Amino acid sequence: MSKQLGDLMKQAQKMQERMGEIQNELSAKTCEASVGGGMVVATVSGSQVVTSLKIDPAVVDSDDVEMLQDLVVAAVNEGIKKSKEMMSEEMGKATGGFNPGMDLSSIFK
Repeated sequence: MSKQLGDLMKQAQKMQERMGEIQNELSAKTCEASVGGGMVVATVSGSQVVTSLKIDPAVVDSDDVEMLQDLVVAAVNEGIKKSKEMMSEEMGKATGGFNPGMDLSSIFK
């Protein structure tokens, strides 16, 4: 029984190491989200950090700041969503699909 437990612990340690490697790899990857027909584009890293925000000058209207604000929020939220999906997909590969419904993003907060 103790050999099985030892083997299980080794497997868990390998999985934890692999997940750390994937976390590092993901932080170098980015997801891009575009809204408003490309008027606002947010780039988000695999570690859910907004790395870039591009705003087309044509969408900047001092009489309609609320629309620009809504576009920025939508682009950032969509970028974060895509980043989380990318992270879940990569973690699923590392864990062999172990509990694919589990939200692994909380591990990296």
